[in-house]
Amino acid sequence: MRSLKLLALASAASLVAAGVHAATPETTWAYSAKTGVGASYEVYVDGAYKPGGKTGAVSKVWFSIADGILTETMYGMIHEAQVKQMRVAVQTATGLAVEGADTTSKTEYLHVDAAGRPLSPAYRIITTDKQGRFVIEKHIFTDPDRDALFVRVIVKALKGPVTPTLVLEPHMANTGGGDTGAASNAALTAFEGRDFLSLKGSRPFARASASALKDNDAIAGLKATTVSAKGAIVLTGQMPAVAKEATYDFVIGFGRNAKAAGSAASASLKTGYREVLARFNGEGDRVGWEDYLASLTELPRLRAASEDGGKLVQASALMLKVQEDRTHAGALIASLSNPWGDSVDATKSSTGYKAVWPRDFYQCAMALAALGDRETPLAAFRYLPTVQVGPKTPGNKGDGGWFLQKSHVDGTPEWVGVQLDQTAMPIMLGWKLWKLGWLPEAELKAYYGRMLKPAADFLVKGGKVDLGWNHATITPPFTQQERWEEQGGYSPSTTAAVIAGLVVAGDIAEAAGDEAGADLYRKTADDYSNKVEARTVTTKGAFGDGHYYLRLNGDQDPDNKSKVEARNGQAAVPEDQMLDAGFLELVRYGVRRADDPAIVATLPKLDDQAMEDLYRVRYDFTFPGVEGTFPGWRRYGVDGYGEDVKTGANYGADGRMRPGQRGRVWPIFTGERGHYALALAGLSGRPDPAALKRIRDTFVRAMELFANEGLLIPEQVWDGVGADSPHGYTRGKGTDSATPLAWSHAEYVKLLRSVSDGQVWDSYAPVKARFAR
Repeated sequence: MRSLKLLALASAASLVAAGVHAATPETTWAYSAKTGVGASYEVYVDGAYKPGGKTGAVSKVWFSIADGILTETMYGMIHEAQVKQMRVAVQTATGLAVEGADTTSKTEYLHVDAAGRPLSPAYRIITTDKQGRFVIEKHIFTDPDRDALFVRVIVKALKGPVTPTLVLEPHMANTGGGDTGAASNAALTAFEGRDFLSLKGSRPFARASASALKDNDAIAGLKATTVSAKGAIVLTGQMPAVAKEATYDFVIGFGRNAKAAGSAASASLKTGYREVLARFNGEGDRVGWEDYLASLTELPRLRAASEDGGKLVQASALMLKVQEDRTHAGALIASLSNPWGDSVDATKSSTGYKAVWPRDFYQCAMALAALGDRETPLAAFRYLPTVQVGPKTPGNKGDGGWFLQKSHVDGTPEWVGVQLDQTAMPIMLGWKLWKLGWLPEAELKAYYGRMLKPAADFLVKGGKVDLGWNHATITPPFTQQERWEEQGGYSPSTTAAVIAGLVVAGDIAEAAGDEAGADLYRKTADDYSNKVEARTVTTKGAFGDGHYYLRLNGDQDPDNKSKVEARNGQAAVPEDQMLDAGFLELVRYGVRRADDPAIVATLPKLDDQAMEDLYRVRYDFTFPGVEGTFPGWRRYGVDGYGEDVKTGANYGADGRMRPGQRGRVWPIFTGERGHYALALAGLSGRPDPAALKRIRDTFVRAMELFANEGLLIPEQVWDGVGADSPHGYTRGKGTDSATPLAWSHAEYVKLLRSVSDGQVWDSYAPVKARFAR
């Protein structure tokens, strides 16, 4: 992931090459280091989201929180943002203060159990004025019976009366322009096309305005006297002055017309704070998030395997389920965020990470299965034909069987690169669900002909692609893009998934009566396995004794030092100067033993912290008040998918790729290394208790420490290298890249399941029996 954001920036990049810099966007998205995301829990009806189940009507609203304020809020499909952010601006006797810029913040869960573990993604956000003049407490959650977001605001004046005002920035229809807004004492409204919102309060506003956004400065809207506006707009609603303390309830209702949006807001306010929250939580005989957590049969033992009493795993269960679309059941996205959103142009529609990547999707489905959720992984598997390329894929004129690189949850293609691991993983998921006894064999056989055989055939034969910009001929196991979506070649991590996918495809083919297919898939897996080292292990590398796995090899010779394609502002380097941990996927899936000589030879180079920073991958962390050091790894050496080391600028800010950009440490890899340590400790049987304790104390604990105060795990954490960001990052905590990353939570959950089981959760027995005995 995900630096093919470059494709979206291609036009801007061409201007830069000509010496012309892109202009600062008229309006942007919000800060992406979320401390909270939420949505209601909805029960499937016959494996789909529709009314009539135990949770009644299906609410299709998601929200996020960053820097103490409400940020991107979606309605409709999960990527369809309607709000950029909503802040409270407070006029005091000594001047104006605005949440975010002038306050500190704290995020807490509103509904927790006796051990302090979250029971729902409802939040208490406390923002405190840096000058000590006021405190604002907000309670944020959705109405599970309506398309509405409930926000309680409690204002406490500490040094004399204050006057608070809501400042709402709509981004209707997933863009920051083209909106039409209006304001009155009764409501703030906005719409674009078929998307409408209405913000109403428990009491009228003292003053309201609607104005055009100028210079991306929403606070200027506080001075506006207009009550209607078009384009990029700002809506404000002033509350009565507060002498000591006052509580206000607000609801943002959404709908496909003005009446529906207004009715949703009014009905939610009428139902009232206590009842809406109780329904959201699932308190008493109501069905909500408490019921979902109670349905997770493996959650108790995963809590026991944690180092924090189960807080993060319980939050992870909520995060994984929240980040599923509520129209397309089983559509699991990568993150409810726009990476580096506060510098991303919002005048054009963008999904950011609110989209389906089959790789991230697989990780999430496997983690939900590890928790004992039997329904969502099945819905996910049944969803997969939506994103498989075939005759019905819009614009496709080439061979099918492979899965889209990135798509909207309705299957609309967004990025069309071919990543062979993303074609293997749906087969692996199907096999796993079959062996768990959750996917009936008759259904598996039906999906074999419909989806799995075309995928396996593509892994064997490849084909001619003809979709969008892509007209490549794919010859497996050479992949057009490896798992970080940036370059093509022979990739150890991709090849590991392809081999595993083909071996389990052999089992499925055999069950379906396709003996010829089973034989072909297994023989092809054997061939790919026999050539792994010859294609991806160098013996003449630049580091150490020269013997190690390459991240990527663009040809059949791993010793010829051919250059890897330049990406993300970084210059091209010889293949032997780009290390990553992708080779460990060979052990995870069972393609190689943990003590395989090439595996063992590579680890010291990967872990060399004396290496020049450009090429270095491992960084260790300490945390205040916590004994010990904890390991983290970058995606790979020479990674440019991160902030600029010289200026602290966001990745891709103003549409520019900067040579100083540098990818940071990803918590995912701490989990992956923990899985490797478990596989190594279990070579002779179940790991002994001492080995399991070391894994928990090192890798499980590290992932818990990387999480933020909202118990969300980022995509990247700050490693302290180079100039600090304007956001003032803390070493070991999330950057503006993307939080929460669903894959990060999935890796943590799977590590707990693996530790609890004493064996790697997503290892594949027939693969291990064939190659890693």
